[in-house]
Amino acid sequence: MFSTDTFKKKILDLKAADFEKTALELFRYQATANPVYHQYLQNLSIDSESITTIEDIPFLPIELFKKHLILSGKGKIQQTFSSSGTTGSQTSQHHLLDLSIYEQSFFKGFEYFYGSPQNYCFLALLPAYLERQGSSLVYMAHHLIKRSRHPKSGFYLYNYSALADTIHQLEKVGQPTILLGVSFALWDLAEQYPMPLKSTTVMETGGMKGKRKEVIREELHGIYQTAFKVENIHSEYGMTELLSQAYSKGKGIFHCPPWMRVMAREVTDPFQIVPPNRTGVLNIIDLANIHSCAFLATADLGKCFDDGTFEVLGRMDESDIRGCNLLI
Repeated sequence: MFSTDTFKKKILDLKAADFEKTALELFRYQATANPVYHQYLQNLSIDSESITTIEDIPFLPIELFKKHLILSGKGKIQQTFSSSGTTGSQTSQHHLLDLSIYEQSFFKGFEYFYGSPQNYCFLALLPAYLERQGSSLVYMAHHLIKRSRHPKSGFYLYNYSALADTIHQLEKVGQPTILLGVSFALWDLAEQYPMPLKSTTVMETGGMKGKRKEVIREELHGIYQTAFKVENIHSEYGMTELLSQAYSKGKGIFHCPPWMRVMAREVTDPFQIVPPNRTGVLNIIDLANIHSCAFLATADLGKCFDDGTFEVLGRMDESDIRGCNLLI
């Protein structure tokens, strides 16, 4: 019998060799425990017991989080995260039965790539997210700030002058710092307060939110690199419907934690996985999504590579533009 508590402990200590077996275990559970996913599989005339590889798993279109309650199992909803959206547009809702899974996932995911949050000062430049309710990114940043315990860690809205002063102070003493910012706000900071950074990691997340024109990643990162005199710009890739994040330490190449995997599917055939190095639409397996759906078909175009990394190239035409994506 499937136990969500036992599974939670398993996935966050997952070894790469065990990923497929563990993913198939969760798939078979969610194929019956999640009414929306169960109906989706029935509509496709798919018997979950016939699925023997992760490449054969049907991925649930992420747009269904906008119109349906995506839950696996029963219990009291502890938290609901919602996506950003244009005025009047319908937003995605991700309901959590166990908030601790999200917290463990983002802490362990960050530590996997960067080490303990206590080694850093966190400066969160997330005005578009702070100005609305229900942002999973703000929730994550808040807890990383708390975990860091650095007196200068905190959120910034549009007070670029105060942020620039704080960065100068931290740079003087060589304090390792994570500057996590939404794209347009980092652009504003780069224009108004260019400065050479040696101890600060510039990490962008999210898009322009209608504040500036959309530009390709190379151009945007070039603006940051020139203003801050840094070799690489880091990025965080996540979204409301996921409880895990992928990170890039430069050149837009993202790495997943052991309990997350990304594959690309054909643009014209949602059930055909494309080979590495070819452009497709990204499918994501996030094993932390125990109580929702772990198998999601996104609207992000990208490439996956043999070493498990991936690149985001943009969004499919006519897809909603919304937050917690790397929009390029």
